[in-house]
Amino acid sequence: MKRNDIKRKENALIVFTREPVAGKTKTRMMPYYESGQCADLHLSFIRDIYKEVRKLDADIIVSFTGGEPNKLRSVFGDSAKYIEQRGEDLGHRMYCALGDAFDMGYEKLILIGTDIPELRAESVETAFDRLDGDDVVLGPTADGGYYLVGMSALHRETFDVKHYGGSSVMEDTVKSLEKAGLTFAFTDTYHDMDDRSDLAGFLRRMRTDRRLRNSETGKFIKANAKISIIVPIFNEATTIRRMCDQLMQYRSSAEIIFVDGGSSDDTLSIIGDSFTVISGAKGRAAQMNLGAEKSSGDVLFFLHCDSVLPPNALNEIRECISEMEYGCFGVKFNSSNFFMFTNRLISNHRAWRRGLPFGDQGIFIGRELFFDMGMFPELPIMEDYEFSRRLLSAGIKPGRTKHRISTSARRYGSSTFSILKTEYRMWSLRRKYRSGTDIEEISRMYKDIR
Repeated sequence: MKRNDIKRKENALIVFTREPVAGKTKTRMMPYYESGQCADLHLSFIRDIYKEVRKLDADIIVSFTGGEPNKLRSVFGDSAKYIEQRGEDLGHRMYCALGDAFDMGYEKLILIGTDIPELRAESVETAFDRLDGDDVVLGPTADGGYYLVGMSALHRETFDVKHYGGSSVMEDTVKSLEKAGLTFAFTDTYHDMDDRSDLAGFLRRMRTDRRLRNSETGKFIKANAKISIIVPIFNEATTIRRMCDQLMQYRSSAEIIFVDGGSSDDTLSIIGDSFTVISGAKGRAAQMNLGAEKSSGDVLFFLHCDSVLPPNALNEIRECISEMEYGCFGVKFNSSNFFMFTNRLISNHRAWRRGLPFGDQGIFIGRELFFDMGMFPELPIMEDYEFSRRLLSAGIKPGRTKHRISTSARRYGSSTFSILKTEYRMWSLRRKYRSGTDIEEISRMYKDIR
């Protein structure tokens, strides 16, 4: 059957958008994303929306701007109609798009934007149904605007709004409709994606919604999540070179921050200019908190200097953080001693089953949650244990990665006796901490271990 022989449907859906071209679309996401990423993000929105609207019993009209609709055509195909936008401002362009579609003979029209990747076909169907009894239907956004407007006859008063883009667009539109004596109804409310905070909200929602995780937008957000690797250091000349070597591969895909607590050995000269180094007061908790405050990532990954990451570590973090608010790698020790193997089992059981990871297991956490929980308590010791306890008390358990971090067994010694003695001492210190023993006393006892 030729395209011209396809029967026109009674209703049409107008997808009101621009061609996703780098530097011209989703610019409010810059510089968080590069221009090319912004275009790819917008294209992800469009693909998710198309998966839903193709279910409708309605023709699709793409009202576009921004040049030839090559990428739009790659999504909507040749069966859609393409009309270039015209008009002086946003309201006028929407009015003209609806007018052009009515001139084609359609009875009901719904116009949607493309910043609502969570849109469901059922919401648009509801909008079409509401037009059986009302002049205008609107789809509210959570920030006070609207993503959908529909009508069965052209009503210019719908677009008598002075300023689009603010939080009063819906309110002003309703006032204009009431003044004109037009009846109106609403369909479901959605979140539009305008800036970085909106992406963070999408990430929170997709953790509990498999459909969002499997969406094109969800896959993009997971793959492009910004990770800040924060490494507290103090006199680490014996370990820092290996850490720098393994982090070199992540310089272009993550923000890497070393936080120095006043090193007096060759630590800083070994790092050189290869990575960002900031200085602060000595103390692992204070150093990690300072690194978090200076960072810009969505995900904060706190890494000890004597740790060795598994391959594709950042991908494992992104995978985990798409389902959980925080997580850890688990740990294995660079020792063949049987009791270090049992220590590994106990440590990982404590993290994954009891929900109490320690810092040497590579804790990573969403930025917003980290600050909401008050950051690491600035204790001389047990800062990671106390932070995990706070999260657990709030009902938040860690996710787990597939692979583990390898870490040094240097604090345990090399003999079986020293290993067992150290394990018992550390267990005893945690028990003392839980019972309220003064933290300075516990810290002095911990230092005796090494």
